[in-house]
Amino acid sequence: MARPSDTKTRIQAAARELFLEQGVQNTSLKQISDRLGITKPALYYHFESRDDLVRSIIQPFIDDLEIFVAERAPGDRRRLLEDYFDLIWRHREVIVMVLHAPATLVELDLMDRMWEWRKGLTTLLLGPASSAAARIRATVALGGMSDCVVEHALLPFDEVKTASVEAALAALGPPP
Repeated sequence: MARPSDTKTRIQAAARELFLEQGVQNTSLKQISDRLGITKPALYYHFESRDDLVRSIIQPFIDDLEIFVAERAPGDRRRLLEDYFDLIWRHREVIVMVLHAPATLVELDLMDRMWEWRKGLTTLLLGPASSAAARIRATVALGGMSDCVVEHALLPFDEVKTASVEAALAALGPPP
């Protein structure tokens, strides 16, 4: 007999696959339970709702981002961007899910948290008193890196990381 945590992990994996295939809004709990060969009540035993299930998939990414920003100190931009790339590469499926259904972040009340870590990361890169132009370049750098992990996910990791970090550093321009 499977332990509850095994079933929960299987549910999350099946949901993630379906969310990536057909989108969060187009995926029902019945489709997820059918894919796993379990009953809908068995799924409800682990997740109260689809939103609860979606949150359980997105939350580790948000938690990792918040920890990343909280534990970092301003310093070597290249190292910060390399480490950030590693983090977003690990969570690229979640990024794809969010890009296909950005309203999901609003519905789950996660949008403000996402903006906060982004502002924190920008402050780590630029310092607390940066110009509007510098913040815009940071937005291009960070957003471009996120786009690269999605658009080039089938290329070798090292190739994508090297090019992404170099492009982000170029976008940022010289250190303040």
